[in-house]
Amino acid sequence: MSAPGIPGVPGDTGNTGISVVICAYTEDRWEDVLAAVASVRAQSRPALEILLVVDHNQVLLDRLGKEYEDTDDVRVLANAGPRGLSAGRNTGIAASRGGIVAFLDDDAVAERDWLGHFAEGYADPRVMAVGGRTEPVWASGRRPGWFPEEFDWVVGCTYRGLPRGRVRVRNVLGGNASFRRSAFNAAGGFATGIGRNGDKRPLGGEETELCIRLSRARPDAVLLIDDRAVIHHRVPQVREHFRYFRTRTYAEGLSKALVARSVGAGKGLESERRYTTRVLPAGVVRGLRDALLTRPGGAGRVGAIVAGVLTAAGGYVVGSVRARWGGVTFSVVDVGGDVRRAGERRGGEQGGARG
Repeated sequence: MSAPGIPGVPGDTGNTGISVVICAYTEDRWEDVLAAVASVRAQSRPALEILLVVDHNQVLLDRLGKEYEDTDDVRVLANAGPRGLSAGRNTGIAASRGGIVAFLDDDAVAERDWLGHFAEGYADPRVMAVGGRTEPVWASGRRPGWFPEEFDWVVGCTYRGLPRGRVRVRNVLGGNASFRRSAFNAAGGFATGIGRNGDKRPLGGEETELCIRLSRARPDAVLLIDDRAVIHHRVPQVREHFRYFRTRTYAEGLSKALVARSVGAGKGLESERRYTTRVLPAGVVRGLRDALLTRPGGAGRVGAIVAGVLTAAGGYVVGSVRARWGGVTFSVVDVGGDVRRAGERRGGEQGGARG
């Protein structure tokens, strides 16, 4: 399928504008959402537009619609699909006008050159996605001593073990990522049934599944991470506790089982094998060394790494059984005009979306 307006693909009309999609679902993050939008509006390379997609929350939809009703660069939309982050992102993709679509978490702020670094990556027409580096901002003011950097993905951040610089990767991380529009034309949108769904179990993996599906649809596609494209992600205090750590690692195991079901265990677990056989053992060695040197947190980090591996493995087993017996389903949707029209209708019905 051709993609009008994307450099380097059939139908190119030179559209290099970047649409930024921010998905929101709760009023509890009101100040965070405003800060996220402000950080995009302050970019050294201006965004073409900012799309705020609200996930089935009429009060928040109305409030954000009123907040940005007099702005030309911010549009507020209702999620046109089922509840959840994947459908919200698909709504944003369908409504966007840019040749590149970037995603920012609603509780994160982007550094000033974030979009500029993304844009640089697309100078190569083979590049279909560019991600960045996500730094944690701990509510308590500093990282808990027991919390291993190798597990920063638990709080939605770049973890120790990922390559540095601008490098080719299997998948980008969804809260700090961008894609050519032609990527969605080739592979479809984010799969619903994988990923976050409001306040339910903190699943993930939707961006991994999409990236693997994209690489299969476009074998020539290049996916990059550029660690100069930095955002700062707020970590609330509840996520600094071991209970959340355990819940999130278990949910990751469930998510990986769904990803493996969709794309096969070979690709679905390719990076995870390196992570568990190289990155995590190195983390255990560092923790044991720190414990022997009586440095704070060393023993706790070792325990967290072991617990994280075991809990994720348990989640994977449970998720695999559920997937095998049909207890969990997901689907990939076309993010073309039908979704866009559905989003506009829903917004009108709910009375708060701005087009």
